[in-house]
Amino acid sequence: MKSDRSHGSPFDRGSADSFYRRIGYPHYICAKTGRYILRHEMTEKQINEYKAGFMENEKQTDSRKEYS
Repeated sequence: MKSDRSHGSPFDRGSADSFYRRIGYPHYICAKTGRYILRHEMTEKQINEYKAGFMENEKQTDSRKEYS
């Protein structure tokens, strides 16, 4: 099964955290309410999707924000 990669999804948030060089702390944005859902409220599947997004971006050496 493919991960949901829509904006705000756990996969998307993991990828964004890696891109912006933030610490990987699982969370996502609920599409219906716009509320941030934190790790303690997430399912194991959602946490794994966050980690997959984070790790996929980490493997791409040219996919990181460059700060001047």
